[in-house]
Amino acid sequence: MSVDSTALPMKQATDYRGILFGGLAAGILDISAAFINTAIRTGRSPMFVLQSVASGLLGADSYKGGLPAALLGAAIHFFIAFTAGTVFFAASRKLTFLLHHPIVSGFLYGVVVFFFMYGLVLRLTFHRNFLTPPGPVLVAILIHMFCVGLPISLAVHWFSKPARQ
Repeated sequence: MSVDSTALPMKQATDYRGILFGGLAAGILDISAAFINTAIRTGRSPMFVLQSVASGLLGADSYKGGLPAALLGAAIHFFIAFTAGTVFFAASRKLTFLLHHPIVSGFLYGVVVFFFMYGLVLRLTFHRNFLTPPGPVLVAILIHMFCVGLPISLAVHWFSKPARQ
């Protein structure tokens, strides 16, 4: 099997910009929502939120790590956002209905990302259940639908269009 046959098919060179812009938009919107949601619910700062992300690697020491731990948390968060964008992009190359229905597929993808993160990744990382109680779970699902799935889907859709004349 050659490298060419395993590469993702692209209609034009701008296709990969969907990953870049979708991942960037999702990363910014999702972390902003986390900052706001955490401030409302607990009164904690954005630094705490970012250190919480880093605690997946550093453990409880991340909260003593100051700005370096927060920057690590930001890097991890955006890595995850760009990975989510890459997964959606790759899926859209094979499942073209994702491109034809970007709003519905974006909302559904947000739900998929939520359950993957909260049902698997965070459980394995922090060894506790993140899927209770229902109120915060619903808020988190809506955040993932509007701030993660939708921007990724719309960006991939936009940059997957044929070149404009």
